[in-house]
Amino acid sequence: MLTGIHFLLTYTCNWECDHCFLFCSPRSEGTFTLAQIRQTLDEARKIPSLEWVYFEGGEPTLYYPLLVEGVRLARERGFRTGVVTNAYWAACVEDARLWLAPFVELGLEDLSLSDDAFHHEGEVTPGGTALAAARSLGLPACSICVEKPTVERTGARGAPVVGGGSMLRGRAAEKLTDGLPTRAAAELTSCPHEDLECPGRVHLDPKGHVHLCQGLSLGNFLQTPLSVLVSSYDAAGHPICGPLVRGGPAGLAKEYGVNIGDRFVDECHYCYLVRKSLRERFPELLAPPQVYGREPNEEG
Repeated sequence: MLTGIHFLLTYTCNWECDHCFLFCSPRSEGTFTLAQIRQTLDEARKIPSLEWVYFEGGEPTLYYPLLVEGVRLARERGFRTGVVTNAYWAACVEDARLWLAPFVELGLEDLSLSDDAFHHEGEVTPGGTALAAARSLGLPACSICVEKPTVERTGARGAPVVGGGSMLRGRAAEKLTDGLPTRAAAELTSCPHEDLECPGRVHLDPKGHVHLCQGLSLGNFLQTPLSVLVSSYDAAGHPICGPLVRGGPAGLAKEYGVNIGDRFVDECHYCYLVRKSLRERFPELLAPPQVYGREPNEEG
C-alpha cells in the first residue's frame, strides 16, 4: 500500500558522492517547478492511502524557497512531511537555526541529515551541527550515516559479509565494488530491499518518472495522472518488475538473455548492471539516463 511519495526536488547537488544512487552532481540537471509541485500534490490527494510527502534530491536546499513552499503546500493538503538534506549550509548552530526555523513553523515531522565521510570529514560536521540546531528547535531529526562498503567479518558458513550500509546502485555500483567479495549470479534470485509487488513509497522526479527503485520507472506522471498510474500498477505485467518479482536480477537477466558476467557483489549490484544493459530496449521504464551515469550533454 502506497503511503509515501518522495519528491526528487532537483537532481543538482553540491556534492558528487561515490555512493549516490542517482549520479547527482553540480552538473546534474532537472528541477521541479512550483506549478508541478502544486499539481502533483493535488493529484496525490486522490490516493487514499497516502500519508507522507518527502522532499529530497540531489540537494533540495539548493532551491530553498521552492523547498519551503513545497512543504507548506503539502501541509496545507493534510500530508505529513519530511526533508532529506546534506546540511551544507550548517556552518554553525546559530546559522542552522535560521535555515530550519521555517520548517518548525510549518510542522515538519522528519528531518534526515546526511552525516558521514562521503559528505564531510572531521569531528565537527554540517550534519552534526544541523542536528544540534534541529534539536534545540524541537524539530524531529535524525542522522543518515553511510560508510564505504567493506568486508566486515566472516559469516557462519565462512562467507565474507559486506558491511558499511551503501547499496550498490547508481554511482555506487560503478565506484564502490572493487575488492569486495562476490556471489554467483545464479544465486541472486530476489529483491531484498524493495517491495515491487506492493510498494510503500515511490520517488517522483522533475522529468515525470515515478521511481519504484532508482532508475526503475512505474510510468510518467506528466503523461498519465499519478493516481491512475498507482491504481493500475500490476507488478506481474510490468516488463522489468515482473521478472524481478519472479526471479530477482537473475530472473531479469534470463528473461531478456542478458549475459554480463557470472559473479556480482549482491542483488543491487547485479540488478543495476542488468537494467543498464537493457536501457535501449526499455528507455521509458529504465529512466532517466541520469540515473545510469549519463551526463547532461551525453546522448542516450
